[in-house]
Amino acid sequence: MSNATTTTPRTVIARDGDTVDQLCWRHLGQTAAVTEATLALNPGLASRPHLVAGQRVTLAPAVANTQKLINIFD
Repeated sequence: MSNATTTTPRTVIARDGDTVDQLCWRHLGQTAAVTEATLALNPGLASRPHLVAGQRVTLAPAVANTQKLINIFD
């Protein structure tokens, strides 16, 4: 998993049996919001439950985490 924050879509290659959310997690380190955006960038991608090995998928840019963390031990 690369956990790289991206600002532009990028194309990755699926492994046999991958799902869109697995690709988002592996390459972006998150699934919230980016899975839906990735499906929107790839018409017809949701028509099958699993991806085919070698299938090109354009991943949506990663979404920055804007949630404020609170430390209760300060």
